[in-house]
Amino acid sequence: MRLPDAGFRRYIVVAGRRNVGKSSFMNALVGQNVSIVSDHAGTTTDPVYKSMELYPLGPVTLVDTPGLDDVGELGRLRVEKARRVFYRADCGILVTDSEPTPYEDDVAELFKEMEIPFVVVINKIDVLKETAERLKKNYEDRYRVKVLLVSALERKGFEDIGKVLSEIVPNDEELPYLGDLIDGGDLVILVVPIDLGAPKGRLIMPQVHAIREVLDREAIALVVKERELRYTLENIGMKPKLVITDSQAVMKVVSDIPEDVELTTFSIVESRYRGDLSYFVESVKKIEELEDGDTVVIMEGCTHRPLTEDIGRVKIPRWLVNHTGAQLNFKVIAGKDFPDAEELEGAELIIHCGGCVLNRTSMMRRVRMAKRLGIPMTNYGVTISYLHGVLDRAIRPFKREVEV
Repeated sequence: MRLPDAGFRRYIVVAGRRNVGKSSFMNALVGQNVSIVSDHAGTTTDPVYKSMELYPLGPVTLVDTPGLDDVGELGRLRVEKARRVFYRADCGILVTDSEPTPYEDDVAELFKEMEIPFVVVINKIDVLKETAERLKKNYEDRYRVKVLLVSALERKGFEDIGKVLSEIVPNDEELPYLGDLIDGGDLVILVVPIDLGAPKGRLIMPQVHAIREVLDREAIALVVKERELRYTLENIGMKPKLVITDSQAVMKVVSDIPEDVELTTFSIVESRYRGDLSYFVESVKKIEELEDGDTVVIMEGCTHRPLTEDIGRVKIPRWLVNHTGAQLNFKVIAGKDFPDAEELEGAELIIHCGGCVLNRTSMMRRVRMAKRLGIPMTNYGVTISYLHGVLDRAIRPFKREVEV
């Protein structure tokens, strides 16, 4: 199951030199003029995003990037911004119109270094004519990837792109969400507080994801606020198989449900699906080693206007200080752009949000960077349950995967 939400879209980066026709290629693939096209090299100055349905992949976001051979100080900044997009990519398309140059080699090496599967698209076959097949073989031999021949001008050769990309994109659908925890007919109670952080008129994505998963499993989804949970349990006449709660309400929920009912949080379920739950649980123990002057990075996957009682910027830092008794330094890094290693230098612990706007590819690249830098990394849900003394209970449904 994939939902048409940012966290479930496949991100496809379109990269290459200036003036090889990346923007024209993207316009032809989308069927709309989403990128500005010009004969002047360097027309695309910032990444251009376009979401669409691409059969058989489903919902995807195409990202048209500035040419990676841009020049000058401004060009360097454009290239740096383009490279940041690669951290979100599920797969890539290297567009070219000539023999391989050091720039194509650089892009291909970047894709391989970041473990991003990619294909090569040779554009302008209407001009290249008989040389196109020779170029195709050269690229196949050089990079050992699939090569497609297209003409963005004549909009030819686009029929198989979706199929080819679907063959190389990692399949996350096999990752467990709730399917291995519940069966048809089971009752699942979802505890959803409506607080200042709740978007008016709708639920947040992890809650929607859980409801849809329960329904897809032919189970029963019952949604309540935390204050109605005890009344519901006393009157429903059916024992729940699983209770999932917002992390901030976990203490009240624990006190309201029987010990033999499985309990977890939306954030923990999401971290298992998108990240590395075992690593997050192991890393949270670093809290006990924090001392005066240590830096804790609060990392958010999106940019939002902080609330008075913001969970990441206010509540978690307050709970950490109360728990450790240490004078800690907190640094917030927000946004989908991947942070530089320099921004994490000196950090003793990274606490990431649930990552609901990130795809698994993006989250796992953040996890891998933290591991390479030797910085323990956990997330909001694991941290909150740990600081409130209920982590053992909250991860019990996943005891085969995680050790406390």
